[in-house]
Amino acid sequence: VVSDLYLEKHRALGLEILQKARALNPPPVVIIITAFGSIESAVEAMKKGAYDFLEKPFKLEELKICINRALSYNQAVSENIYLRKQLRQKYKFNQIIGSSRKMQDVFRMIERVADTDSTILIRGESGTGKELVAKAIHFNSRRQFAPFVPINCGALPEHILESELFGHKKGAFTGAINDKKGLFEEADGGTIFLDEISSMPLALQSRMLRVLQDHEIRRVGDNISTFVNVRVLVATNENLEDKIQKGEFREDLFYRLNVISINLPPLRERSDDIPLLTAHFLQQRINPRTGDHFAITKQAMATLEIHDWPGNIRELENALERACTLCEGDVIELSDLPSTLHKYKAQVTPSTEIDGKIHAPTPAARSAQADIGRQTTNSLSNSTQAPNHIPNSLKSFMRYQETLYIKKVLAQTNGDKERAADILGISLATLYRKMSEQDD
Repeated sequence: VVSDLYLEKHRALGLEILQKARALNPPPVVIIITAFGSIESAVEAMKKGAYDFLEKPFKLEELKICINRALSYNQAVSENIYLRKQLRQKYKFNQIIGSSRKMQDVFRMIERVADTDSTILIRGESGTGKELVAKAIHFNSRRQFAPFVPINCGALPEHILESELFGHKKGAFTGAINDKKGLFEEADGGTIFLDEISSMPLALQSRMLRVLQDHEIRRVGDNISTFVNVRVLVATNENLEDKIQKGEFREDLFYRLNVISINLPPLRERSDDIPLLTAHFLQQRINPRTGDHFAITKQAMATLEIHDWPGNIRELENALERACTLCEGDVIELSDLPSTLHKYKAQVTPSTEIDGKIHAPTPAARSAQADIGRQTTNSLSNSTQAPNHIPNSLKSFMRYQETLYIKKVLAQTNGDKERAADILGISLATLYRKMSEQDD
């Protein structure tokens, strides 16, 4: 975009064009020209995102050179797209592990909001994967080729956090020996992720509110505002409503941030996902002594499923990393897990058999599964029950099918629940839960 700074004698109309152009995705390169050139005008245009500034009268060759530089800049950005695409692959939804109902709800929400510009509040306990969700939102949006800039608001003192977020002018405070761009400017065109937003001091909360309202930031020690085209994602592991009641968080900022809320369940509320997460983490690690991936015994897996994991996914990953480091072979046993998990030894069946959820089912298990599946299908097809004995809704009918199938598997295994769980491809804990639901 090539625009005059003053059009039809309306002062600063060119800056409005610049601002609207910078708000597009992807933003075009903007060159500002004016016959009323001044240092102040140049500074203001450049601060609002102009690529270059030309003062009239200028030679046509100067404009050509300026435009060629702008095109070269765009080419450099385009050459970076491949790397950005690779990064996007890393943060596709399938990198967030979970098949439980609560996680499926999270996936559906991410899918619906990723390509919007809405501010999103991600809630969840420490270690539930809030930053991973934020990255999934960014790298599946139209801002995917622009920067993703994360910062932990609870990790820095107030004066340093202010400078990190908004930047500072040379001489603004002791040690400010140069001008410094803040993270909001670094994230221009992309996404900024503010983790631990509940730890942000009240004085900075008022500045944040202004950024969300006006999309402008002002560096520390500066008196000129700069427009930024940034999507804001925030996360917290605290109850912001309680902090509002205590006067520790601004209510007006909360409503600005809580446009869309995504709630991540703790690991104890989705124990069905523990085998999936365990398989994911173990398949990423290779034993340096043998070159093989690690496996885990049924006893150790059952222990993982019982533990309530106060540290959530991060604690599980650390426990498995420790086990991989300390185990003597390629198979993790209960003794290899952290000592805090050894207290469950009496609650799980002793076994050195490798857990079937990490490795593919045995041919015998696959054959039994196929045989029982055919029997169940024939049973349903040949059923002489009256229609009112089979639930009408699809959801109820699927549950009816599941109940019938589980009963068939248990009958085939003569009540051996461990073998039945292996054939069904679920954990023993999940089998017990489904059986109790059937009793209800």
